[in-house]
Amino acid sequence: MEDKTLTCRDCGAPFVFSVRDQEFYAQKGFTNEPQRCRDCRQARKAQTGGSAPSSSQGARQSYEAVCAECGVTTTVPFRPRGDRPVYCRSCFTARTPAAAF
Repeated sequence: MEDKTLTCRDCGAPFVFSVRDQEFYAQKGFTNEPQRCRDCRQARKAQTGGSAPSSSQGARQSYEAVCAECGVTTTVPFRPRGDRPVYCRSCFTARTPAAAF
């Protein structure tokens, strides 16, 4: 591997995609090269609150629900359908076994 010079899609400036950055991308399983220079990436993160929006609508919508375990009102990132229980973060965490690594 060797350093690559790429062009930022936002400002058009050339930037270096270093060997170290390429190794990081490979380690994380990223298959695409970065499209923005460091300054434009940071500006975009600041605009979007740290992550790119997951849809064309912008921020993810939240829905209110009542926890089936403790009865507290909570918000969830999906529309509750009523045919399955909804849990608050604490009750969900208590019910879900820890992931084994």
